[in-house]
Amino acid sequence: MTRYADLHIHTNYSDSTLTPFEVVEQAYKNDIYCISITDHDTFEGVALAIEAAKKYGIEVISGIELSSVLNGKDVHILGYLFDHVNEEFTNRLMCMQDTRVGRMQKMINKLKDLGIDNIELEEVCNLAETRSVGRPHLALMLKQKGWVSEVREAFDKYIAEGAPAYFPKYKQTPYEAIQLINEMGGVAVLAHPMITKIDEMIPGLVKEGLKGIEVYYPNVSSTIVEFYEGLAAKHGLVATGGSDSHGNAKKDIFIGKIKVAYSQVDQLKNKLATNIY
Repeated sequence: MTRYADLHIHTNYSDSTLTPFEVVEQAYKNDIYCISITDHDTFEGVALAIEAAKKYGIEVISGIELSSVLNGKDVHILGYLFDHVNEEFTNRLMCMQDTRVGRMQKMINKLKDLGIDNIELEEVCNLAETRSVGRPHLALMLKQKGWVSEVREAFDKYIAEGAPAYFPKYKQTPYEAIQLINEMGGVAVLAHPMITKIDEMIPGLVKEGLKGIEVYYPNVSSTIVEFYEGLAAKHGLVATGGSDSHGNAKKDIFIGKIKVAYSQVDQLKNKLATNIY
């Protein structure tokens, strides 16, 4: 019997509504054998998921999703199979989280200039279990305070790129993100390339140590999947995939909506073991 994995899942330690325990329960109900918690710029939910998974016999591999920017485009790099209790990595991530908090304060200040004066940094940060706070938290607060009727409206009206309260994120490059993951003993994978649309940059990322590419992703046509399968084969990359579940924040996306055969996890482990770049 084929065992399946979902390698892109978020918890309430970044911008999902699900706790690590709820993630594991949903994975079990949906017949997922292996999961990876890939929260934004933090891995604080990983240990909790590992502990919860013992009850169900589910394998949890360490994961993270690092934000970066290249040529004005957002690029997200997934990292897998690193030591999630590494103190050096934790300290580096804390610096990124501090930058996230500073960015949030700047967006709140811009909202105040627009007359939205009843949102404070502390209450937005309280929506996350960590300091890995982001625009989805601010969008939810705008909805809770009655400034918008839907989270999507908050982005479109106030905090999307180009909107009046937008402030750009931390300027780490994907090359730096890949280097960090590799230095910490992990495997670097390009997240949802069909969204970021940086195909021309992939060869350069491979030279920097990229080992995989997220090919299987929700609501993507078979034509696009085949295209990225071809790119993965061309560059010797592991073709990974996952749901990118955010709980109720993305109500139509559930854990296991996209799943890959466990053989893809084995390929990631082989990349790590053989140190293939």
